[in-house]
Amino acid sequence: MLDLTPDLCDLYADKLQLLPLPFNSYGGKRVFYGEVVTVQCFHDNSMVRQVLAQDGTGKVLFIDGHGLCDKALLGDQLAILAMQNNWQGIIVHGAIRDAGAISNMDIGVQALGTCPFKTEKKGLGQINATVNIGQNQIKPGQSIYADVNAVLTSETPLDVDKLTAN
Repeated sequence: MLDLTPDLCDLYADKLQLLPLPFNSYGGKRVFYGEVVTVQCFHDNSMVRQVLAQDGTGKVLFIDGHGLCDKALLGDQLAILAMQNNWQGIIVHGAIRDAGAISNMDIGVQALGTCPFKTEKKGLGQINATVNIGQNQIKPGQSIYADVNAVLTSETPLDVDKLTAN
């Protein structure tokens, strides 16, 4: 399936919230979804590494870098760690680096942009906080759905298998 979010909107429009941000798809997996885990951080991806080192089966990490793109919050080494721990994908409200390498990895990665500069490692950030982006809230435990069309959230998991039956 190449286009998940339009089909979800056709069936579940009243249960979905659109994140109206210009996310770009960088990972080799173009369609991904799962339970939301969040990290809020500013120029420090220490907490990102800590979370991605855990089992991510059925989960998507949403990293809130405050929309800033002057430091990369994810690079190829963290993407590899995510794959090793079964994460479905990572969405960065900020920048990534190593976009060429990440494009060849079997993981979903979306971000606002790229930046070659890495972050500092001071152990700062917050795991599983509610993230406010404009009028949208991304909360741990929600479901998130991403493809090249959009990023959508839902309070409860939606039946994606129902889409493949049509």
